[in-house]
Amino acid sequence: IQPHEKVLEIGTGSGYQSAVLYLLEADVFTIERQKELFNKTKLFLPTLGYNCKFFYGDGYKGLEKFAKFDKIIITCGAPFVPKDLLNQLKIGGKMVAPVGEGDIQVMQLIEKIDEKNIKTTEHGNFSFVPMLNDKNH
Repeated sequence: IQPHEKVLEIGTGSGYQSAVLYLLEADVFTIERQKELFNKTKLFLPTLGYNCKFFYGDGYKGLEKFAKFDKIIITCGAPFVPKDLLNQLKIGGKMVAPVGEGDIQVMQLIEKIDEKNIKTTEHGNFSFVPMLNDKNH
């Protein structure tokens, strides 16, 4: 992460990763799907000086209105890499995502070479909470 890069985070959670990205001087856009968690984190983080852009919504869809992003980080286990997120990544941009179904995912680094080509490398097995399918959960 370089200062002033536009970063999309999927899965705000408690806001820890958002805060780290903010401290790295990124322009942080973060989406959370669990309403109660979203409300708590959106109110709490700014009181500590972490002024990220918070959104309640569907991480699978990303934030097309604010695209293109230099970096995208998925902080929950994704069964696949959502095409909407790939489309919102800048050419030359990078996405990190734990991909797989079940208890174990494979950490993938996805680099967007051009509008039709990506390069994917794998970086070990991890266990993340699952990416939610339904906004009401």
